Amino acid sequence: MINLEQLGVHLPQGYLFQGINVQINKGDKIGLAGKNGAGKSTLLKLISGKDNPTEGKVHRPKDVVIGYLTQDIKIDTDLSVFEFLNQSNETLTILKHRIEEINQALTVRTDYESDDYLGLLDELSDLNHKFNLHEGFMWEEKISSALRGLGFSDYDFTQTLNSFSGGWKMRAELARILVNQPDIILLDEPTNHLDIISISWLENYLQRFEGAVIVISHDRLFLDNVTKRTLELSQGRLLDFPYAYSKYKIVREEELERLGDAKKQQDKDIKQTKELIDKFRAKKNKAAFAQSLIKKLEKTERIEVENDSVSGMKIAFPLSVQPGKWVLEMHDMGKSYGDRVLFRDINLTVGRGEKIALLGANGVGKSTLLKRIMSKVDGDGIVNYGHNVQITYFAQDQAEGLDINKTIYETVDDVAIGEIRKDLRSILGAFLFTGEDVDKKVGVLSGGERARLALCLLLLSPSNFLIFDEPTNHLDIKSKEVLKNALLNYEGTFIVVSHDREFLDGLTNRIWDIEDKTLKIHHFDVQEFLRRKMDIPEDGKLTSVSTKQKEETQAPIPIIETKQTLSFEEQKEIKRKKNQYNNQVKKAEENIAIYEKKIKELDEIIANLDYSDEAKSNAILTEYEIIKKKLDEEMINWETATEELMTLE
Repeated sequence: MINLEQLGVHLPQGYLFQGINVQINKGDKIGLAGKNGAGKSTLLKLISGKDNPTEGKVHRPKDVVIGYLTQDIKIDTDLSVFEFLNQSNETLTILKHRIEEINQALTVRTDYESDDYLGLLDELSDLNHKFNLHEGFMWEEKISSALRGLGFSDYDFTQTLNSFSGGWKMRAELARILVNQPDIILLDEPTNHLDIISISWLENYLQRFEGAVIVISHDRLFLDNVTKRTLELSQGRLLDFPYAYSKYKIVREEELERLGDAKKQQDKDIKQTKELIDKFRAKKNKAAFAQSLIKKLEKTERIEVENDSVSGMKIAFPLSVQPGKWVLEMHDMGKSYGDRVLFRDINLTVGRGEKIALLGANGVGKSTLLKRIMSKVDGDGIVNYGHNVQITYFAQDQAEGLDINKTIYETVDDVAIGEIRKDLRSILGAFLFTGEDVDKKVGVLSGGERARLALCLLLLSPSNFLIFDEPTNHLDIKSKEVLKNALLNYEGTFIVVSHDREFLDGLTNRIWDIEDKTLKIHHFDVQEFLRRKMDIPEDGKLTSVSTKQKEETQAPIPIIETKQTLSFEEQKEIKRKKNQYNNQVKKAEENIAIYEKKIKELDEIIANLDYSDEAKSNAILTEYEIIKKKLDEEMINWETATEELMTLE
C-alpha cells in the first residue's frame, strides 16, 4: 500500500533518522515505538503527506485515502458535532444534494413520458445505486454510533463543536476519521483524551477495521490489543518486529543484551588494536603493519547500544506516619452546577490501606469528586479526615504551581530529604529528564514536561494518603511502570483516576464508579468492570452478556465471615430471596439467549439489505434497535439479580 524508500530527515543538529526502508500493507496493524524525540510523530507526518522528507521518497497509491489524527488538531467551526461529521464526506454530500434536487424536480413535473423526465429517473436510479455502494443509507447511523462510542451523548450531537474543549474536539475529529473509513489510519496518542470506556470501544473498532493502522501510544494494553507489528525508531534507524508491543519488548531486550555483549568484546578488541598501533607505528620495520591496523580500525562499524537507565528502576513513595483505622469519611456529599447534578448523597468511609480506582465516563464528575474531597470546590455534605492523615494531591493542573524561575534539579532538590537525595538524577531520569535537561528552567518546559516534574515531586513528599487525577497522561510506558511499582509497594491509601487499564490492572482493590449521579462501589478488577459496563461485539455476538463468559471471568467476591447467628425467620427470608433471584437469573438467561439468536439473524439480514426499499429497511432496522434494547434490559436484570445473590451469600 505505502512504501518508504531511503527516507531521511535532517535537522540543524544532525539527522533525526535516515535510510528508512519499509513497506506498509493493507490490513497491517502497526505500533510505532521509540524514545521521546526519536521522530515518531515526524514519521507519521511524512507518511500522511503533511510534511516532506529531507531525502528519500514516500510512495503512495494515487487513490489511497489516509486518515491522520495529530496531537495538535485545530478545529474552528460553528457546525454542530453531528453536522461536522455529516458534511465530512464530500462524495456522499454531492450525491445526497443531487438526489434531493431530482426528487424535488420530480414532484412538480407532469411530463411523465418525456425523454427528459425518463432521463431524470435513470439518473436518480444511478445516484441511489452509488449512494448505496458508499453506504449512504447507513451514514447517519454510523455517525451516531461512532460519536456514542467515543463518549458523546445524544444531547451533545446538536451542540456547536466550538463549545467543547480541545479534548472533545479531538474525539470529534477521531470520529470523523473513523466514519469515513480511509485506507490507512494514522493515530498519534489517540487515548490521551479518551476515558476508559471509549478506549475499549476504539480498540474493538480498530480490531475489525480492514485497512492499515499505524499508532503511537503510551498505552501498552491498547497496543497489545490492536497491533500485530511494531516499528521502532532507534538511533536514527527503523527496526521492524512482527510482534505486538509486549512480545516485541521481550525480543528487543534479548537483542540488546546480545548487542551489549558484542559491544564489550568490540571495545576490548579496539583497545588492543590501538595499543598495537601505538607500539609499532614508530618502528620502521613495523610501520606498514601499524598502517594496516589503522585502516582496519577506520573501517570497523561501531556497535551502538541504546541506553535504558529507567528500566528496572525501583522508587518508593515515602510513608510519613501511620494514620488511624479510617482515613476519610463522606456524609451526604454532592455537587451541582445550577440544574446539572454531578453526584449526590454519597455516604462512605475509606479505611486505611484501601487502593481505589475512580472510574466513569468523561464529564460525570471524577475530578470534581476529588476536588470535593480536597475541599477545593464547595458542595453539599461533609468531608472528614481521619487521625494523622496527611494527603498528597496530584491534580491535572498541578504543574501550574511550579516556580518557573527554578531549574528542574533545584525544584526537586528543595523537596527531597534524607537518603533519597543521592538518587535525584536517577529519579528525574525515570520521568524523562536526563543529562543537561535537569538544568533547564521550569519556565521553558512544555505542559507535558511540567506535569511530569510535578508528579516526580510527589515521590519526594512523605504522606499516607495519595490522590491522583490522571497521573499517567504525560508519561511513557517505562515511566508508568516506575510509578505503578511505587504505588504497588506503597503502604498508605490512595485514590487514582486514570484511563490506562494496564496501569490500573492489579493495582487497586476497589473501584468507585460514578454512574446515575451516585457513587457505586465494586470489588472486581478493571477488566471485569469494563465487561460489565460495555457490550463488546465479537463475531456478531455480544460477548459481555454471555452468561458462560461471566461465570468464567468474574473475580471472586470476598466473603466476610460473621459469628452472628441468624434467626429461623431471617434464614427463611434469605432462602426466599435466593429462590426469587435465582428465578430472575434463570429467566434473564433464557431471554438473553433468545435475543442474541434474533440479533444474529437480523445481522445476516441487514448485511444483505436493499436500502432502496426504505419502508422495509427502516422496519428491519427498527426491529433491530427494539431487540437490542430488550437485550440490554435483560442484561441489567441478570446483573442486578446476580449481584443480589452474591450479597446474600
